[in-house]
Order: sequence, then structure tokens, then C-alpha cells
Amino acid sequence: MIAFVATPIGNLKDITLRALEELRAADVIFCEDTRHTLKLLTAYDIKKPLLSCHKFNEREAAEKMIALSREGKRIAVVSDAGMPVVSDPGNAVCQALKEAGERYTVLPGACAFPCALVLSAFPADRFTFIGFLPEKKSEKRALLERYKAARETLIFHCAPQDLDEYTATMSEVLGNRRACAVREITKIHEESVAFCLEEGYRGERRGEFVLLVEGAKGENPLCALSVREHVAHYMAEGMEKKDALKQAARDRGVSKSELYRETLDL
Repeated sequence: MIAFVATPIGNLKDITLRALEELRAADVIFCEDTRHTLKLLTAYDIKKPLLSCHKFNEREAAEKMIALSREGKRIAVVSDAGMPVVSDPGNAVCQALKEAGERYTVLPGACAFPCALVLSAFPADRFTFIGFLPEKKSEKRALLERYKAARETLIFHCAPQDLDEYTATMSEVLGNRRACAVREITKIHEESVAFCLEEGYRGERRGEFVLLVEGAKGENPLCALSVREHVAHYMAEGMEKKDALKQAARDRGVSKSELYRETLDL
């Protein structure tokens, strides 16, 4: 069996009993950075063979996992912190396992962005997790444009050195909205700082950040169009139909299945 295991995002005590049981039972652990994972295992007196599984070797790592699993080995997969796959390596591995028909499971646990949502006090009834923005500014702008009209809270991951560029680009595309920077979650210096995009973030720059931005205010003008016109608008901008359908549903605050029948001819 292959198990994706969530690990602490800061405080090493934030690990589940099931996660510890799985790590102790594993024959081998695939991890993003062996040095980082070794610190966690040492804290709980766990000694296991460690193999690398990072964003540059996921397919190769997946092939090793499949071979070991078919030999009857028990395998755990972890990232440096939090839930594997969520802004961390692992998605290509999941795809390879699915393609090979290899069973795997997931053990829930720590994840940064839900914690940040709570600490921000921003609306949490609906939200969109976007993660890290692309490196190129033009691609950042294009991605943000897709969510400009969304009324739910937007959530991003951000490295400290990218804060200024992120907030400046967000201000240009989204306008001067309320934002919140949450850093060092579960650690001694945990902090949640509210600010406006136009002013930028002026707080401490240490640690990994989760940025939250309030959703658009008022009615999205695209919602005044028919469903067919609404979806066609996004398709004309270059979106695939399924993505255009998702975005239109997000704009309208409904499920995409409610719009599907009206767009069959597109």
C-alpha cells in the first residue's frame, strides 16, 4: 500500500497518531527533502530508508513506488510540510499511480491555507485556493484576471521575497482590496497582518506566507448575460469549455451542473 501522509507545517506536535503509525510501519519513505524529513523522524525516534520525490523526479519516483508496492512493500509519501500535492510535489505521482492502476490512500493532517483562512477572519463560506502565482508577470496578470470578478475569498501561497511583486500585481489587476498576510503558522512568531493591496505589506518578512484577498464586491456584470453568453465570453478569451463553465458557475455562485444543459451546443 502507498500512503500520502500529511506532516506538520511548523510545530512538530501537529502530527496525527495515524501518521506516526504509518511512518513507523513503512518499509520506505519517499520525501521532498531527505534532510528535512529526517528532522521529523528523529523527533519521534523513527528510522526508515528515505528516497527523494521532488518536483524534478516525480515520474521516476512513481515508477520506484509502483515496483516496491508490487513487491509487497509499504510506502509512505511526504512533502517537507503539510499535505503532499497541495502546492507541493505529488500530483504527478498520483497521476502515474492512477494510470498504473496502483491503489493508494491519504492520511489527513496539517495544511497551511485552511489555518490562514481561520486566522484572517475573512469570509470562509466560499473561497478559492490558487496557490503560488506563475513566475512571469504577464502570466501572473493573466491568472489573476480569471478571478477578478470572483466574489469569494482568494488564497495564495507566497515566498517572502515575492511579497512586493505579488501585492503590486494584485493591486493592478484586482484593485485596492483588503488583504491579509499570515506567516509562521503554528510557530512561536505566528502572525496575521491585515493591509490594503494599494499600500502593500509592511510587516516582518520571515517565514512562508499565505496571502488572502477579499472577493469582488457587487454584482459581476457578466452575470447579466445569458448562461450561454457568459460561458462563450470565457471561451473567446481562450479557456477550454470545461474551464469556462467552471468560471461562469463560480461567478454566479452555483454548481457547473446547473449551467451545463444550457451550453451543450457550444
